Amino acid sequence: MSTAHPLPPPPTGPPTGPATGPSVTAGGAGRAEPAATAIAAAARPRRFGALYVAEHQLRAMRSYGWTIVMSGIGSPVLYLLGLGLGLATFLDVPVAFGPDGAVPYVVFVAPALLATAAITVSTEEFTYTVMAGFKWRRVFWGMNASPLAPQQVAGGLVLAVLVRMAFVCVAYAALVALFGALGRGGAVVVLPLIGLLGGLAFGMPLLAFAASLKDDAGQFAAVQRFVFTPMFLFSGTFYPLATLPGWLHWIGWVSPLWHASELGRVVSYGHPVPGWLVTVHVAVLVVLAAGGWLLARRTFVRRLRG
Repeated sequence: MSTAHPLPPPPTGPPTGPATGPSVTAGGAGRAEPAATAIAAAARPRRFGALYVAEHQLRAMRSYGWTIVMSGIGSPVLYLLGLGLGLATFLDVPVAFGPDGAVPYVVFVAPALLATAAITVSTEEFTYTVMAGFKWRRVFWGMNASPLAPQQVAGGLVLAVLVRMAFVCVAYAALVALFGALGRGGAVVVLPLIGLLGGLAFGMPLLAFAASLKDDAGQFAAVQRFVFTPMFLFSGTFYPLATLPGWLHWIGWVSPLWHASELGRVVSYGHPVPGWLVTVHVAVLVVLAAGGWLLARRTFVRRLRG
């Protein structure tokens, strides 16, 4: 007959061994440390994310940097020589007047050419670059997988394009001054700012449109052919809008190029316009830029966050 052995009494002291409390606590701290490090590392991109995106875009522009330089300097020279000085020799009647009388044709056309240069940059950077970010190279999706927010992706792209536009506008203004195409010397400082505002007024709605497209089926070519080109030709770029038939005036009224050109002429040589019309020019450009940015931001959020 077997005898039952009593169970050993439970331990009365603190637990010891590999599964003790201090070891578990240390393991939890070890697991929490990488998470805390990741959260801390994400704080800076979340705060300055737009600047990181802008840096990426500017570095990407280096691949076609010479194109930017040559278009920013070569185009003004060609336009000023060909149109402002060459075409002007065939004009017997002045097309514009300032406070002191008639102004040379090159002085009249220079502010419009500067605004056109800024809008051209926005046409290039807010179309195919956006499609590349969403579909062809999918860079925006990679940024979205990081701590960056969709608004920062859109904002960084705009900042980078602003840098390129600023380079073009400043180069244009400097060359305009060298050609003697400024009625007032101080205009060389203000004209680039007007050009930037005009570029944003056209570029922000275009950015919103490009961000809404899932594929390029010729829409960007249509914008270039049926929006930008008519705007360039019929917005008072080469002659006053009043010289066009009345049924074409609406193109200038809705065109950010016309509003930016008229503002530039007021600053450059004192183009005589009433004060309320100057306010309208500024208001139209600001509304187009701000409204387009809100639409673009909303479109980026909807696409990247679903």
